[in-house]
Amino acid sequence: MSSGGGGRKGKKQIEEEHENHERWLVSYADMMTVFAALFIVLYAISQVDEAKFDQLRQSLAAGFGSPQVSILTDGTGPLTDTSSSVVVPSISEIVPQVTSDTAQELGEPADGGGDATNPADLAAARAEYGSFEDLAEAINAALAAQGLPGVLQFKIDERGLVIGMVTDEVFFAADSAQLTPTSQKVIDTMSPYLVAIPNEISIEGHANTVPTSRYSSNWELSSDRATQVLRRMVETDGMPGARIAATGYGQSRPLLPNDTDAGLEANRRVDLVVLSNQPERIRELLPMVPTLEKG
Repeated sequence: MSSGGGGRKGKKQIEEEHENHERWLVSYADMMTVFAALFIVLYAISQVDEAKFDQLRQSLAAGFGSPQVSILTDGTGPLTDTSSSVVVPSISEIVPQVTSDTAQELGEPADGGGDATNPADLAAARAEYGSFEDLAEAINAALAAQGLPGVLQFKIDERGLVIGMVTDEVFFAADSAQLTPTSQKVIDTMSPYLVAIPNEISIEGHANTVPTSRYSSNWELSSDRATQVLRRMVETDGMPGARIAATGYGQSRPLLPNDTDAGLEANRRVDLVVLSNQPERIRELLPMVPTLEKG
């Protein structure tokens, strides 16, 4: 038999896989889907529901005292009860209303009138005025016992009790800040009464318009006069330094016109101001107390 016949087996041919050139379309479609979803969301949140917005506006206004309203009750949410409303507290529940009792505690007229004087403030002003009157009388009596009646001038204003050491050669010589023996005696006599009270003391020096030959200006002269009084009270009479201060006003605050002899003497002075420790609204009433008492 012939072995070389046509019985040769044919080889199986494996077809080569063709490359898919359209695969990018899948990624592109996915990206377009994401973009479409993004734009839909952006468009949806950019639309304002005017009805809901108006309800929100009214509910916020209600929190500031406007008539109470319900907010966002359109029933589109997951809650089944769509008839409920949000209760907004009234402004009176947030800020306590001022009654007549609390108004007096705050020092304000209970009826809201701007011109009315609070009776509690008026009573406090009268008491403060009376305490200053008692202090002035006590100091004056002590000076009278020392043979120095009427050497001080007393006045009550919105700051407190002003004790005027007006000089006619009793307290200071012209162009001088040195304390005379008489001024030292006056200061030593009244200081115990001022040390015994808690009020702060302001010592204010003044000068007239006559030029000084011992100081650079009348500012320094007036300041030195106030400082000498302060040092006497602190170093000799026991006044706590934390309660007292000295100020020089020069010739800027004359008591009388400087074109007369009386004015030149009166403006060469030192004022001791016993400062009131009451609130400002009560201090403002102090000058009015004598008029109110007469009325």
